[in-house]
Amino acid sequence: MAVMYGLSGEGKSTLLNSINGVIPNIIPGEYSGEILINGRLVFNRKVSDLAREVGSVMQNADSQIIHSKVEDEIAFACENLNYSQEEIREKIKFACEIMQLDPKWDTYSLSGGQKQRLITATTLVMGQKILVFDEPLANLDLEGSHMLLKVLRKLADNEGYAILFVEHRVDIVLPYADFAFRLKDGKVQKEVNKKDIIFNNIGIIEDISTPKNGQETILELKDIKFTVGDREILKNISFDVMKGERAVILGENGCGKTTLMRIIARLTKPSGGTVVQNIDEKISNKPCPKWFAKVGYVYQNPNYQLFMRTVKSEVGHQSNSEVNTNKFMEHYKLEELSDRHPQSLSEGQKRRVSIAAITANNPQVLLLDEPTVGQDYDGLKRIVDTLNTFHKNENITMITVTHDYRCASSLADKVVWIKDGLVYKIGSKDLINEYFGFECVQQSETRIRRSS
Repeated sequence: MAVMYGLSGEGKSTLLNSINGVIPNIIPGEYSGEILINGRLVFNRKVSDLAREVGSVMQNADSQIIHSKVEDEIAFACENLNYSQEEIREKIKFACEIMQLDPKWDTYSLSGGQKQRLITATTLVMGQKILVFDEPLANLDLEGSHMLLKVLRKLADNEGYAILFVEHRVDIVLPYADFAFRLKDGKVQKEVNKKDIIFNNIGIIEDISTPKNGQETILELKDIKFTVGDREILKNISFDVMKGERAVILGENGCGKTTLMRIIARLTKPSGGTVVQNIDEKISNKPCPKWFAKVGYVYQNPNYQLFMRTVKSEVGHQSNSEVNTNKFMEHYKLEELSDRHPQSLSEGQKRRVSIAAITANNPQVLLLDEPTVGQDYDGLKRIVDTLNTFHKNENITMITVTHDYRCASSLADKVVWIKDGLVYKIGSKDLINEYFGFECVQQSETRIRRSS
């Protein structure tokens, strides 16, 4: 079991797509060198042929989910291998148990982390002994990350699986990995000293902003409920957000964080309760252009948000001036990508473009759903520092959903902990240590001190 890391845009996903045959069979390009799977060259083999030997879990879970029910998605993978009905039932039961999924759940109602667990489950039931994972921990909570890694470590030890992880959160993966690879300047270097890797790549981001003690309530959430079928996702959620405040929402996968953010953004209608806004009394209670000019929402999946032909036109689409566009292009280190199509970028680069495009509009309220997904440590720090500078200079209100303990405390004045669809606790950023586990945060703080 190995982990590969490197800067965003270095080509990690490209390498994985070369291993599973997506390049050059589906994605064309110039191809040289050799990749062998079980002693056979990958080049000129069909993707369907390679899929029987190599299982792939890619970054964008939505692009891999076909069916509307969890059990149908897992069954489809089994049917491709001609499993019997009895074998398929057993595989569904096994996969749902180890990935903590309900076979009857609708796939469209799953959280980002649950979708990630689902595509992992569909891969595991197919039985390929070579598995490649591209940022599988990006949308998983800490408990879910360790659950997945323990399962994979067991498969490697007991059944001889060969597993390659591409992951920026290397400190979580390294205790389970045998060794690591670093991809830099198009070359792969094997590294075996795990401590050096952690010390040089992990740390808690320093908070450069100033806590706001505003007295004016800008958003009031009153008894918010949301139900899908007989599944109650949100139950009587109530809390206030003050003007200029930075609120961080924490909670395990599937507890309703993204649903709550979509309700606040007026993209989803709650089953019950209300969100009262004190941003502008002239704005109606329905979604409208004036509302979205004042409330910016950065989606969990940047692919849903990028539609222009170039990065610069994407950032400039809602910007109020060329100067503002260039400023945010520079802040998020996007100048060299200016003429690239946004959908041609790595997931980490797409994330920076989507944040730049929303912040360039100078919203009064900024909603961020997993804003640091796909970021190397430098990219993570750049995003957090830029957001906090924006917050400090413009006195905007920020609400952030994150599973990333490296930056959670640096984006928080107040923490709202959601559990089982309810507000479990509300407090200061000290709650972050309690949620992630004090030992986890303390170890990361020690790592950054020792690396400095």
